[in-house]
Amino acid sequence: MARRRPTLALAGAGMISVVHAMSASLAGFDIVAVASRSEERARERADQVGARACRYQDLPAGADAVVVATPPSCHVDDAIAAMEAGAGVLVEKPLATTLADADRVVEVAERTGRPFVYAENLVFAPVVQQAAALARTLGPLHHLSVRALQPRPDWGGFLDPSWGGGVLFDLGVHPLAVALLIAGEDPAVAVNARLERGEGIDVDDHAVVEVHLASSLPITVEASWRHPTTVWDLQAAADTGVVRAELQPGLLLEHNGDPVPTAATAEGADPRLEGLGYVAQLGVLSEALRGGPSVFGARFGRQVLDIVMAAHQSANQGGATVALPFAGPRDQTPWQLWTAS
Repeated sequence: MARRRPTLALAGAGMISVVHAMSASLAGFDIVAVASRSEERARERADQVGARACRYQDLPAGADAVVVATPPSCHVDDAIAAMEAGAGVLVEKPLATTLADADRVVEVAERTGRPFVYAENLVFAPVVQQAAALARTLGPLHHLSVRALQPRPDWGGFLDPSWGGGVLFDLGVHPLAVALLIAGEDPAVAVNARLERGEGIDVDDHAVVEVHLASSLPITVEASWRHPTTVWDLQAAADTGVVRAELQPGLLLEHNGDPVPTAATAEGADPRLEGLGYVAQLGVLSEALRGGPSVFGARFGRQVLDIVMAAHQSANQGGATVALPFAGPRDQTPWQLWTAS
């Protein structure tokens, strides 16, 4: 007997919902419902994916899991509602806008035992997984840097302080998550950060963060909306060699300067969806729905947010060292921590 295909509902019908919808098909899901703040947008996206439009309060609308792709301030309430209704969830980054809300979603995920995947697609990307595995063969690292550089967004609410923060909060969580993946069991213990705000906006558009690990390895993370093109890359170095990877503008992996073949994408698949981890993260959700582990779950998303909060307080204090776990206010957004007088 053929195994029943798992079903998904989309909470949010913005641009990222298209990516999730395309990836869902490749990962073996059927999309059955789409909800949005706009009934028109919900119907439009539902028609595109062969689903039905519904209201947020109707979710999970019979689906096995809900992809939460709403604005960051809505992530926690939408995820909790889905879990309390018996569904699994995949929650877009960043996990929440405050640590208090992040703690709420962690508590519900662990209490209910529902499958939960933090949608940090880059940690699922084959080239990142390969780079992390290669880095572990180098021995003790003395350098680790991860960058996400691209032009300033001209759509969405990313430049509005009510979103929660600027480039570090939205784009910077990608390189931070990749850095934590490569660091492995070496815990982050402190942060120093510098944030800059460009002309005509109220949020940061350039961020440089140093994350200090217990081993004394400093990790440098750079996130910027000032770059003319999109560049996402990483480099890890030890006395025995160097591993370098690119995710944008193309996929590339090198070990000591020599190219390393990256995991092939499925025949006929969009290499962007496979190569950037979108299909793999839904594959993890599918396995979790069948009783497998929810790797990179709510606690991982909260760990990334903890560093983001500490970085914003550090920037507020002129780059001072802020210890981790973050012990500051738990009810403030990153932008509020950065701009507090």
